[in-house]
Amino acid sequence: MATKVMKVGIISRQDYMKRTIAIAKGEYKPRRDEPKVWFESLSSMAQILSSDNQELLKIIIEHKPRSLAELETLSHRKKSNLSRTLKTLERYGIVELPKQGSKLVPKVKATDFRVEFGLHYSSPVQSHA
Repeated sequence: MATKVMKVGIISRQDYMKRTIAIAKGEYKPRRDEPKVWFESLSSMAQILSSDNQELLKIIIEHKPRSLAELETLSHRKKSNLSRTLKTLERYGIVELPKQGSKLVPKVKATDFRVEFGLHYSSPVQSHA
């Protein structure tokens, strides 16, 4: 299995908003190696990258299901729960759900995660400008 590393960061919602505004105003230019995906806390990241969700990603990688119905059978998870989980993982860029015909086909975009956090992310304008 090919490793696809995603760099994620942890920053408060308030600091994320400040950072986004600074970027929009041209006051701050993110470094190339900075995370593209941000979580509000360690606990929110833990929910998204839970052991159940990691197991789901492994199932997708190993079995390459061609539909959500097939993934439902493989994972023993109800379709409503599965759909909600996949949409969340898609929002964070961890999976993609391209349509093939009338079916959504789950694809894993990230297999490994490198986490960055620290006080310097709290004030990007002052510490990185």
